[in-house]
Amino acid sequence: MLKSLKKTKALFSKLGLLGHSILHHILNLHNMNPEEIWNTRYSKTQYAYGKAPNEFFEKELEKLPPTSILFPAEGEGRNAVHALRKGWNVVAFDSSNKGRDKAIALAQEHGVILDYRVEDAQFFECPKVEAIVYCYFHIPKSLKENLYTRLNSFLSDNGALIFEGFSYKNVGMGSGGPQKEGMCFTTQEVQELFSDFKAVKVWEERVKLTEGEYHNGEAWVIRAIGTK
Repeated sequence: MLKSLKKTKALFSKLGLLGHSILHHILNLHNMNPEEIWNTRYSKTQYAYGKAPNEFFEKELEKLPPTSILFPAEGEGRNAVHALRKGWNVVAFDSSNKGRDKAIALAQEHGVILDYRVEDAQFFECPKVEAIVYCYFHIPKSLKENLYTRLNSFLSDNGALIFEGFSYKNVGMGSGGPQKEGMCFTTQEVQELFSDFKAVKVWEERVKLTEGEYHNGEAWVIRAIGTK
């Protein structure tokens, strides 16, 4: 690891002051815990992934009657606020208090009231809901099975699933998302995360993302819809 770090430093030193600035930012992020990383990203005035909802989520939501819906790791609230505007009863959470601040501000901008909690997914609790949306809920591979199983338990029988996340093929594409394969997904892995659902359709797709500063460009994603 030390050898790799030395190579990285050498590469950025060739870029002069800009390279040193980028390297300093990367090393700072490396030393932060996840909450600090997301609070840093969401502390800017600009919305990191834009204010518009994710296109796939928006399309699939239109097919469902508005009832209750859960948004884990909802960030700055773009999807939750859209659902509220469509008449859904929304519950959202994230570990970032800065994300919550931005989400509440976005809700106020649209004249709706958002139930958004700052909590860890390992301890979050809520009543049963009729739909759940995982929109780029990326976590370490070692935590995926336990956390997804736990959150799936809040979905009622016959409840609807909407899922979108980065494929492992997206590493190195430059369009955003985790750059470690274990943090991304394969179609088989997503099938297994929802293996106890009555019906799940999972597929991989190459798309062009235009979601703010951090999701932009050609990307490989995994998508899924289903019924528990």
